[in-house]
Amino acid sequence: MSFDRVFAIVLRQYYLLRGSPARVLPLFIWVAIDIVLWGFMTKYLNSIVAPGMGFVPAILGAIVLWDFFIRIMQGVTMAFFEDVWSRNFLNIFSTPMTIAEYVSGLVASSVLTSSIGIVVMILLATLVFGLSFAVYGLMLVPAFLFLFLFGVAFGVIACAMVLRLGPAAEWFIWPIPAMIAPFVGVFYPLKVLPVWMQTVGHLLPPSYIFEGMRAIVAGGTMPVMHIAAGGVLSVAYLLLACGFFTRTYHHALRTGLIARYSAENLG
Repeated sequence: MSFDRVFAIVLRQYYLLRGSPARVLPLFIWVAIDIVLWGFMTKYLNSIVAPGMGFVPAILGAIVLWDFFIRIMQGVTMAFFEDVWSRNFLNIFSTPMTIAEYVSGLVASSVLTSSIGIVVMILLATLVFGLSFAVYGLMLVPAFLFLFLFGVAFGVIACAMVLRLGPAAEWFIWPIPAMIAPFVGVFYPLKVLPVWMQTVGHLLPPSYIFEGMRAIVAGGTMPVMHIAAGGVLSVAYLLLACGFFTRTYHHALRTGLIARYSAENLG
C-alpha cells in the first residue's frame, strides 16, 4: 500500500473544502442543531421529574455517540460521492491506485472531516448543557472505537451500493442511520422492542454500546460480554463491507458497468 496515494485522496478532499465554504458548513451545523435541540429537551425533562434521573448523560450522551456514528459513515460516503458527482471515478482507477488505498483514503478523509463535527458536539454538550463524559469512564474507549468501525463499515457498504446501482442510488443511502436507530436502542432498552426487533438489534454493535451506557448511568457497569460482542461484530461488519466493495468493484469491471457510469444509470 502506498501512503502517498492514500494521502492524495485526503488532499483532494482538503482542496474541495478549502475552495468551497458551502462544503464546510454541513460538517458541523447539523450536529450543532441536534445537540441544542436535545440539550434543551433533556434540561426540560430534568426539571419535571424526580431528582437523580440524569437525562443529560442518558439522552444527550446517546445523541453524541449516535451522531458520531452518522458523521463517520457520511464522511466516507461524501468523499466517495465527490468523485461520483465530478465524474472522477474512472480517472482515479485508471491510475495505479488499489482498492485498499482508495478505501483507506476515504476513511482517512472521514476522520478529518468528522473531527470538526465531533469537536462541536463535545463543546456544546459539555460547556452549554453540562454533560460530563467522566460519567461513562473507560466505557468511552470501546464505545467510540466500535461506533467508528461500524460507521466505516456502513460507509463502505453505501459506496458499494452506489457503485453497483449508479449515482441515483445515493437516495437509498441517506435514510440508513434512521432505519438502524430503532433496532439499536439509542434512547430505550432493547427489551421494550418486539422479539424480532431485539434479534436484529443483537446483531448490530451499537446496541451493546447504548445498553452499556444506560447501565453505567444507572450506577452499574458495562458487562464484559457486551464489550466483546460489540468488538467482534464491529470488526466482522468492517471485513464484510470491504469484501462487498471489492466484489462490487470487480463486478463493475467485468460487466463494463464502470465505463457506463452516469447519473442516469440505476440498473
